[in-house]
Amino acid sequence: MVKVTSVDTNSRAMKAGIQANDILVSINERQINDVLDYRFHLANRQLNICILRGNEELIFSIVKQEYDDIGLDFETPLMDNKHSCENKCIFCFIDQLPKGLRKSLYFKDDDSRLSFLHGNYITLTNLTEKDIDRIIEMHISPVNVSVHTTNPELRVKMMKNKRSGEVLSYLKKLADAGIHICGQIVLCKGINDGDELQRSMNDLVSYVPALQSVSIVPAGKTKFRDNLFHLESFSPEDCRNVIAQVEKFSDECLDKYGTRLFFCADEFYIKGQVPLHDDEYYEGYAQIENGVGMLTSLSTEFGIEEKYIDEYLEKYKGPRKISVVTGVASSELINDMCGRLTQCVEGLEIDVHTIINNFFGHEITVSGLLTGTDIYDQLKDKELFDELILPPNVLRAEGDLFLCGMSLDELSEKLGVKIRLSSNDGAGFISAMLGIM
Repeated sequence: MVKVTSVDTNSRAMKAGIQANDILVSINERQINDVLDYRFHLANRQLNICILRGNEELIFSIVKQEYDDIGLDFETPLMDNKHSCENKCIFCFIDQLPKGLRKSLYFKDDDSRLSFLHGNYITLTNLTEKDIDRIIEMHISPVNVSVHTTNPELRVKMMKNKRSGEVLSYLKKLADAGIHICGQIVLCKGINDGDELQRSMNDLVSYVPALQSVSIVPAGKTKFRDNLFHLESFSPEDCRNVIAQVEKFSDECLDKYGTRLFFCADEFYIKGQVPLHDDEYYEGYAQIENGVGMLTSLSTEFGIEEKYIDEYLEKYKGPRKISVVTGVASSELINDMCGRLTQCVEGLEIDVHTIINNFFGHEITVSGLLTGTDIYDQLKDKELFDELILPPNVLRAEGDLFLCGMSLDELSEKLGVKIRLSSNDGAGFISAMLGIM
């Protein structure tokens, strides 16, 4: 049962007589506990909605088109609290955060509903057979699973949850029901790599065609690992070995299944000094949110848009001199793209500043984990010219705060420069550099 917080004016629900503060009990005699229940049963054309008002149960009938909304609003998008993680993974990034950051950063979600709605990855450890049956009944697909290893005993060791091994059986149940699965393996040196990684890949291909793709990403290490499980860093040679192992297996998958299935994150290539693949290799970038092909995608889109530079120049008001921030991982690419722009755009000058992550530690190289503190400390004595351009992922989703809690306006004021956010696509990048967004 969930509380209705408001009813849209002139909506079907309002016309039927449903009111704010009513309690939604069921739709067509099926209990409503969260957004998935609600959206699934709302798809029917004829609805018999049970409402609790005070101590009285009321039934309201609504007839509508199959996927039309009826105008009810609830306290949270999930119509429920987020489900939290019940694991204590040896590589958990949240455990490596220092005190004093935004409160929301310390919440560990492990929610199958967010997997479906927003692409979050789940471990399956807080799900029951009943939950799996609901996923199958509603055909919630794909399900994004943090697998890490298919060795049950090792999974228990890595995740410190006695259920983490047994719930691997859910993968087969989901696959047999036709639910698509996207996987993730956070690789820890000496733990789930090597032979264990090979076992995991061998086991996971048994779920084809339900298995859609799997990313292999290195465990992130901040400098705040006191009293945590000791993790070794991957050396450049280690990275090359991981790439060779995964690509050998993925080439075999391509021959057998018509898809590579397994992809290494860009970070392995950058640290291993191995050239990134071209656009076609990433098969539509199914794992881009895990850092797989992210740099290739930007580079490819930039190359396409670069051919139409004359259209951008029609809106360009030069001359223009700007500064650009990038993280270590994307530094080479950003420098290259900015160099190409300055060569073909008259009056455009760009200074690229690669920001070292002193806040979390130098092993963290991605732009998305840069803080306002580090950007300020490393740019405060620099001339920043007309504008400072930042990558968009340095801020939280609302677009206002860095991880350290500093606001965008605060950084702008402290540095004495106007700040503009760039974009992760080629068109947005060029527009930001030319100041035409």
